[in-house]
Amino acid sequence: MAWAEGIHDFLCALFERLDGHATFREDRWDREGGGGGFARVMTDGALFEKAGLNRSIVMGTLPAQAAERLGGRGAAAGSTDFFAAGVSLVVHPRSPRVPTVHLNVRYFELTDAAGNRMDHWFGGGTDLTPTYPHEADAAHFHRALKSICDAHDASFFARFKPWCDEYFTIPHRNREARGVGGIFFDHLRPDEDQSKLGLDALFAFTAAVGQSLATAYAPIVERRKSEPSDERERHLQLWRRGRYVEFNLVYDRGTHFGLHTNARVESVLMSLPPLAAWEYSPVWEPGSIEARLVEMLKPRDWAQQPA
Repeated sequence: MAWAEGIHDFLCALFERLDGHATFREDRWDREGGGGGFARVMTDGALFEKAGLNRSIVMGTLPAQAAERLGGRGAAAGSTDFFAAGVSLVVHPRSPRVPTVHLNVRYFELTDAAGNRMDHWFGGGTDLTPTYPHEADAAHFHRALKSICDAHDASFFARFKPWCDEYFTIPHRNREARGVGGIFFDHLRPDEDQSKLGLDALFAFTAAVGQSLATAYAPIVERRKSEPSDERERHLQLWRRGRYVEFNLVYDRGTHFGLHTNARVESVLMSLPPLAAWEYSPVWEPGSIEARLVEMLKPRDWAQQPA
């Protein structure tokens, strides 16, 4: 699908330019049961400790457990055929001053045994996970995403921003936020959503989200990449990465979909950082960078904050 290939290539070029040193290694994989994809991974870059970019087009019969999780119409019986195309990205910077970023865009179709389409929809989004409490970075990220959403439908940002705040939380940590959010959407159906956008318009919107990091994230990287950091900040970064791992393995829909549909495990788990840490019941001093970061993770209207 040219839509997914174009986004994949765009993002690879963007992050190779930002890093300025490392390039992506590509592995092609085939899925037993139908389809496959391309995994591109950058490691040990000048700026990025690990960057993973997946593109996949898979099809087949949906297992019952995956059908229940997916939430598409007609999928409850678990005997539904599916087609899914998407691009996903997770970037773990080397510097604690540069935030981690995640992005995903996807398209699903469900068909019955006769090949009749029962449902089709778009999903995706992007969110920012800082280690250092730079509030201006969160404001910039949200303002850029609002501008992209507004260009397609004035209601999108107001709907997708709180959805992101709700989705990227860790229930077993008392609903602690993974980061400062962004946008998230799912089951966005042509001609049926509030906006009544057609198939082509929704492809255009998800493509714009797929390319959003050029304006939402790249300026943050350029702003922070030369700032000095210390071992204390590195320790904080590894602790926050531990939270990232917990969310991705326990709650992330994309991870569950990949594992339950026999996708390539290395590609499914490429979102995990190269290093992470778990500290027992930490307590932070009031006013410390750790305490300021925890406070910053509470949802707020970042798009209205000064950048």
